Amino acid sequence: MSRKPKKGYFVRGQFVAEGSELDLELKAELKGTEGLSRTDRKKDSDERQDLGVEMLTLRNDLSERLHAQGHITDQLREALAEARRITNFEGKRRQMQYVGKLMRKLSEDAIAAVQDALNEQRMGSTRDTLALHLAEHWRDRLIADDQAVLAWMTEYPNTDSQQLRALVRQARKDDTTSKADVAKGLLPRQGRAYREIFQLVKEHLNQAEDAAHTPEEDDEAYKP
Repeated sequence: MSRKPKKGYFVRGQFVAEGSELDLELKAELKGTEGLSRTDRKKDSDERQDLGVEMLTLRNDLSERLHAQGHITDQLREALAEARRITNFEGKRRQMQYVGKLMRKLSEDAIAAVQDALNEQRMGSTRDTLALHLAEHWRDRLIADDQAVLAWMTEYPNTDSQQLRALVRQARKDDTTSKADVAKGLLPRQGRAYREIFQLVKEHLNQAEDAAHTPEEDDEAYKP
């Protein structure tokens, strides 16, 4: 007795049986990209693959939040963790192809949430960089200008003024760079006081930044 042939179709030379897992997956992908041209589908696939690569750098707290909100699955989270562990080039490439496959299954809302999380991480890095630049600016200003100490104390009155003035005096003594050295483009000689002024300034700037964000504001910012 002959076996009844399975119903199905061929995709890129591979037979896909109707009702199989692959059939359901292909139909889900087709439904998600309905109305898109082949070029658009390829572009969307590539963008999701690239987004998967970016997710390797995502902070744990942001990744956990996406998972808790249901935007990324256990499968995707584990696949990313495995990709981070792999050091072999070919092994990592294959793993990232798998990550890309999982990324293509995410909804548009999930993709938008992932992009928002990555943007939030980038903004955090930008804020950190700006804070460092501000601390460097104040340090150099305090050492160069007597009036800067008064300006600093007006803005940050909780600073120990005696400690700050002592550090400024010592930093000026430590800097023995001559005008000739400056003309040659040589960097000033930086002692311990120079570094301690930076740490003191950065500490007070961070405290001011933390005080500017109340718990209520933080709760609002992290509401799903």
